[in-house]
Formats: sequence, C-alpha cells, structure tokens
Amino acid sequence: MPFHEFRLEGEYVELNLLLKLTGIAASGGEGKHMVADGLVTVDGVVELRKTYKVRAGQLVTIGDNEISVLPEID
Repeated sequence: MPFHEFRLEGEYVELNLLLKLTGIAASGGEGKHMVADGLVTVDGVVELRKTYKVRAGQLVTIGDNEISVLPEID
C-alpha cells in the first residue's frame, strides 16, 4: 500500500487539492471527481465534500493509497 506524508502549510488543505498535491490526482478537477464518486475516505469514513478541510492528524485513503497529514512546522 503506497503511503504518503503531507506537511501542511497553514491550518488545513482542501481534500481535492490534497489529492493533486500528493500526485494521486493529475489535477484538482480529477480530485473533485474522485471525491464525488465516493472513492475517498477520511479517518475511515467516506467523504463526499470536495473542499472538505483536512487537518493535521487525519488519514486520507483512496484505493490502496494512504495519506497521513502532518502539522505545519513552526
């Protein structure tokens, strides 16, 4: 299972952009489609809100990819 770590630059990142920034989606638009199709879970729960605010400590899963969201470095 591919595992990614994503370091925040601020308080949160929108879910569709997280998929783009980690390279799982080719674009924010593709990320929106993945979310809308019910393919993405946040902390084990299917998330259908494309611009859901993902915060530090949350785990995002899509297919066999996992993304651990880390806090911003001070």
